[in-house]
Amino acid sequence: MSALKAGDDFPEGVSFTYVPYNPEQSAVTACGMPVKYDASKEFKEKKVVLVSVPGAFTPTCQNTHVQGYIEKLPQLKAAGVDEVLFISYNDAWVMSAWGKANGVKGEIIFASDDGAPFSSSLGWTLGARTARYAILVDHGKVVYAEKEPAKDVGVSGVDAVLAKL
Repeated sequence: MSALKAGDDFPEGVSFTYVPYNPEQSAVTACGMPVKYDASKEFKEKKVVLVSVPGAFTPTCQNTHVQGYIEKLPQLKAAGVDEVLFISYNDAWVMSAWGKANGVKGEIIFASDDGAPFSSSLGWTLGARTARYAILVDHGKVVYAEKEPAKDVGVSGVDAVLAKL
């Protein structure tokens, strides 16, 4: 597979792992059990924003990228987005802790592209890490897919995605 572009079908066989939010395990240090998120199946039935970052808790990812999506989640929902997923090469427990540390209680899914198989299949990695990119999928069709050319969030940030909705 190569990089996705608008008009492509979202590929088959793509899955991530995540720890579903559970109020009884809401502490950052509480560890739930990761489950499979079948992105190929889920994306056929929804309008989804998939955001990839190089790492949970890293400066740009934490201070700019995730905060923008948290703050503008109501605007995304109003524009018809059913789900927002953040992925990284970090494991599902780290991604779960990152969501909890940001006060997210299931409104955004924080999942793992553990080992970066999906990102690698697109050629969108930074060494072993997932690259910074955003993909907007509407019922199985890619509407927008852009990888950041630099260390900012000009094409993968929430404002770039909102402009495509």
